[in-house]
Amino acid sequence: METTSTTPLRALALVCTLSPSPTPSSSQLLAEQTMAALSEHGVTGKVVRVADHDVRPGVKTDMGDGDGWPGIRDAIMGADILLLSTPIWLGHASSNAQRVLERLNAEISETDDDGRMLTYGKAAAVCVVGNEDGAHKVSADLFQGLNDVGFSLAPNAVTYWVGEAMHGTDYQELDKTPEATAKTTATLAANTAHLARRLKSAAYPPS
Repeated sequence: METTSTTPLRALALVCTLSPSPTPSSSQLLAEQTMAALSEHGVTGKVVRVADHDVRPGVKTDMGDGDGWPGIRDAIMGADILLLSTPIWLGHASSNAQRVLERLNAEISETDDDGRMLTYGKAAAVCVVGNEDGAHKVSADLFQGLNDVGFSLAPNAVTYWVGEAMHGTDYQELDKTPEATAKTTATLAANTAHLARRLKSAAYPPS
């Protein structure tokens, strides 16, 4: 099928809050806002909270014994875009975000007949929320990990919000979305959808 500027795309947002549903989550809110922005570019999909699933520690596609990762992995493989949304804890991405990257490490050995990782045709993007500075550091860490396991990143593939230092306000407690965050989310959506369509129409060459 020919890929055009209106070809439908699928996205999966993995919310890496430490809290299971139905606990309110700023990471979930920003992920949902980003999915809404992606929908303006012909992207549909779903949001999955990692804490709601028994994702085992490890670096295999299936750790057995009721591991929740294989189902999430199937959703990733069925998507064109992977969105990771994480809070900042102690200056780092959450442990759930790190676990997602560790499980994605298995993709390095999962290749097609030409030796390309199965993730090569997929774009990724990042959402970060927190009450201290650190969004650039966290996004840099996630960008590196996602790229290592085969995902491509568009320009400005992160949207974030951080509150003032020593302050206790959460993103979900704001009366409205800050204009700067809304604009950044819109840019992420436009660029990531564009890249995903380009990848869908032209695969990376074997190497």
